[in-house]
Amino acid sequence: MRSSRLSALLIVMASLALAGCASAAPSSPSSTAPAPTPTAAPTPTLDPVAAWVDERMAELSTQQKAAALLMLHAPGTDPAPSRALIDAGASGVILMGDNIAGDAPSLAAMTAALVADPELPPLIGVDQEGGEVSRLDWDTAASAATLREAPPAAAGEAFAARAASVAAGGANVNFGVIADVTADPGSFISGRVLGTEPGAAGERVAAAVAGEQGVVASTLKHFPGHGAAPGDSHTSIPTAPLSRAEWRAGPALPFAAGIDAGAELVMTGHLAYPAVDAAPASLSPEWHRVLREELGFEGVVVTDDMLMLQHNGLAEYADPGENAVRAVAAGADLLLYVLPADPSEFGISVDGLVASISAAVDSGRISEERLDDAVRRVLELRRSLA
Repeated sequence: MRSSRLSALLIVMASLALAGCASAAPSSPSSTAPAPTPTAAPTPTLDPVAAWVDERMAELSTQQKAAALLMLHAPGTDPAPSRALIDAGASGVILMGDNIAGDAPSLAAMTAALVADPELPPLIGVDQEGGEVSRLDWDTAASAATLREAPPAAAGEAFAARAASVAAGGANVNFGVIADVTADPGSFISGRVLGTEPGAAGERVAAAVAGEQGVVASTLKHFPGHGAAPGDSHTSIPTAPLSRAEWRAGPALPFAAGIDAGAELVMTGHLAYPAVDAAPASLSPEWHRVLREELGFEGVVVTDDMLMLQHNGLAEYADPGENAVRAVAAGADLLLYVLPADPSEFGISVDGLVASISAAVDSGRISEERLDDAVRRVLELRRSLA
């Protein structure tokens, strides 16, 4: 009996000891340890320019948005006619030779009078390529004739100086970087190209854009490449015989280089590559798709002077309102018009252009999304220049 009790006692003591060991053992992964605190997702960074533009756009009517797609020209050194275009809702003006008299301070006084809203300055553009196309007498930097034979760094230096000359006159957009390329001395564009071979042209185009960076907004022209399209787009629709693959391996390269360098605008040309689209690039949805999706351009697409379409005499382009609608529907953000003193001689008025675009939005021919996308890009550029 005593032996049995002793055995039982020993069994109980052993059980208690085992229980104590178990309670002292480290917790297993499946124990009730506190769950780790989840890491909070990072707060998205709000782009202040985009946020400001969204607020401004919420206040605009369809007609005001349509007007914001216009960049126009009024002749003369008196700022009043150009200021009237801005007051009518246009996003900017292009300066031509008839706007420029005297020196940089004189032009700066004229352009200062165009600013109606300092928070949203107008786009004030000028074709200051240097050389064959030059509006500013005080720009003495090297032109394409010299730069295409010089190292790429020379293009950067020249366009840094050129941008300073443009800014000295109060302009903030230079329509000055030729991304066209041709080795044909008989080409309409030959004297203005930065290279006779795509790779060399691309290096100089990229350097030119880098030179202008932070001083004025740079524009690449004339997409998808005038050098391959013989003829003058001021009076015709030049046609390029290249296939899509040939374009990618050649004329595309300087544009891609300029886009990668940070160009804020690309100007579409009134020229056609039938292997891609029979329509001129300025009116072609496919070319706008290529520019956005294949070349990755996110800035403002501006047309060449829209009056050039009427000057070619083709019935298809005789209606300025129809031309405007086709361009916006295709993907243009900004429509350029070098208007004479009396625009009615070409059947044009600001009200008429606005009405045509607005009616196309109302009918669904231009989607509200397309209109808003264009206006947003233009206003973001203007805001960024404030």
